Amino acid sequence: MNRIPNHPILDEEKPGKEVQIFVDGKPIMAREGEMIAAALIANGIYINRYTAHKHKPRGIYCAIGRCTDCIMTVDDVPNVRTCVTQVKEGMRITTQHGMGVWSEEGRND
Repeated sequence: MNRIPNHPILDEEKPGKEVQIFVDGKPIMAREGEMIAAALIANGIYINRYTAHKHKPRGIYCAIGRCTDCIMTVDDVPNVRTCVTQVKEGMRITTQHGMGVWSEEGRND
């Protein structure tokens, strides 16, 4: 995995426990507590979603949770900003197409 071990502003990387998450059904290794987007990039995954109208690919853009380019479906919940959402063991993440679809499992009613 490619990572930035030393950052001029964020200081040295403090590696977390390695965990397995699933992206579009494929298992990948990530570090618990890191942002989902960082784990994806470290594993060579740069596309998070496809736009609703023209189906254009989108990936990380602002990296601070202000835009929606990095949204994906996480554990059956669509529109999750992956740049500000931490990795947890066993997460199931899927590339989002359009507006995303809520599933019954992802509801917190």
